[in-house]
Amino acid sequence: MAVGRQMVLTDSQHHAFAEDGVVHVPAAVEPSFVTEVCDLAERQLAEPGPWTTDTVNDDSPGRLFTTRYLWREDPVARRFALESGVAGLAASCLRSSSVRLYFDHLLVKEPGTKAPTPWHQDIPYWPFLGKSICSVWVACSSATVEDSSLEFVRGSHRWDRYFAPESFDGSDGWTTDFEGERIPDIEADRSGYDIIGFDVEPGDAIVFSAWIIHGARGNAGAGRRVALSTRWLGDDTVWHPHPGCDPTVTQADTTVSPGEYPDDNDRFPVGWPVST
Repeated sequence: MAVGRQMVLTDSQHHAFAEDGVVHVPAAVEPSFVTEVCDLAERQLAEPGPWTTDTVNDDSPGRLFTTRYLWREDPVARRFALESGVAGLAASCLRSSSVRLYFDHLLVKEPGTKAPTPWHQDIPYWPFLGKSICSVWVACSSATVEDSSLEFVRGSHRWDRYFAPESFDGSDGWTTDFEGERIPDIEADRSGYDIIGFDVEPGDAIVFSAWIIHGARGNAGAGRRVALSTRWLGDDTVWHPHPGCDPTVTQADTTVSPGEYPDDNDRFPVGWPVST
């Protein structure tokens, strides 16, 4: 049973999310949840789950490790998603009457990691459409923008453009099936875009639209960067499987038909409002 909470955001925070596509919310998650996620990261690094990207065997320095969709099997990931308050935070930012969990995404960058998280837009990777879709990215370690924290192209969620997904590790994979517009080379022309970023402390949240362009550097800091991002589906979301989207959940896994709201409680549980 979910026992989450909903933070009260200020008018300026609501305005930032609506206009910029992203808002930084300090101290959004209690320290006990942060500690549990750091322990989860240690376990996953030692015994990765099935939906993992890992550069540990590459020649590149450091280690970029991501794993997702843990909530169905791991009680820590499930409790974080449904009890830490991130669902209520998503609902508040989206001004949605309810939100459903799509998936959780654990991200680890070891010190010395050179590989960046490339500039991208989340929505083309996912089998959904709708404007009320967002991520709540929670820092579980300190990070600066200069070292490894997230950066965003302010307002790009309002461009009304849908960019082709690309593989993060450069390998051929499911993203190659997508046909569409390539994302601009943001890094080559940083001065041509309004780029914003946020230094974070453990427990801080960055809430951002699935339509905003964002990325991050490797990890030039001295410590491991750990974050857990949860992805949330609001009121106007519809199921939209398409070539090149994430195969974590496919049409065979859900009772929802294309174009329908994803009211599959088994695959996409309600995170807000909480059950009593």
